[in-house]
Amino acid sequence: MSTYADVAHFAQTWGLVYFFVVFLGVVAYAVWPSNSRTFDKAAHIPLRED
Repeated sequence: MSTYADVAHFAQTWGLVYFFVVFLGVVAYAVWPSNSRTFDKAAHIPLRED
């Protein structure tokens, strides 16, 4: 059974690594060339007159 101290130690050591990897994944998704059309369409939504 894990104690609070064990969980806190794990979060302090590996939590930053985990969130950095997730951040890099989100950035890679956002700048991936095949996604540019989707983001361009979304960027123009406020300018459309429906």
